[in-house]
Amino acid sequence: MIHINFHSPPALPDNEEERQRAVDRSGVLRRGRDASLQGVVDRAAELAHTPIAAITIIDRDRQWLAARVGVEAEETPRAISFCAHAIHRPAEPLVVPDARRDERFAGNPMVMFAPHVRFYAGIPLVDRQGYPLGALCVVDSKPRQEPPNLFELSLLAREAERLIAR
Repeated sequence: MIHINFHSPPALPDNEEERQRAVDRSGVLRRGRDASLQGVVDRAAELAHTPIAAITIIDRDRQWLAARVGVEAEETPRAISFCAHAIHRPAEPLVVPDARRDERFAGNPMVMFAPHVRFYAGIPLVDRQGYPLGALCVVDSKPRQEPPNLFELSLLAREAERLIAR
C-alpha cells in the first residue's frame, strides 16, 4: 500500500539559529498576552472580514499566539503552522486562496479538522535586523480568490513589529 502525505511541514530557514536568537532577544515570548497586540489583531480581523486572526511568534517547536481572535489555543505545533511557511520570505505576504488545493497544506490537520482553514494570508513580522519572528495572519474557513487589502494588512504588521520591539 502506498501512503501519500499531502501535508508539507515547513522546513527550517537557512538562518534558523540566528532567527531563533532574534526571537529570544525580542523577549516577546516572556511577556505574555499584550493588550496593544490584541488591538492590532482585532483590527486585522475587521479589515479582512475573517473570523480568525493572530499575531504568531515561531519558536523552536511551536507557534505561540501572542494575540488572537477566533481561536482558543495559545500555541500550536510548529510542524502544522502556516506562519512557519510565511517566515521563509520575510519581505512578502503568503496568501493561500484555498488550502485544500495547495499541496503544502491539503493534509494539514488545521485544514482537515477544526478550524477547517481554507483561506490564509500572513504578513511576516521582522525585527530591526530583518529576522522574521512570526506573522500577522488572517484566516477563514471559506476559500477566497481575492485577498484582503494587503497594503493595509502590512501597515498593521508594521505596527505589531513596533510593539514587539519596545
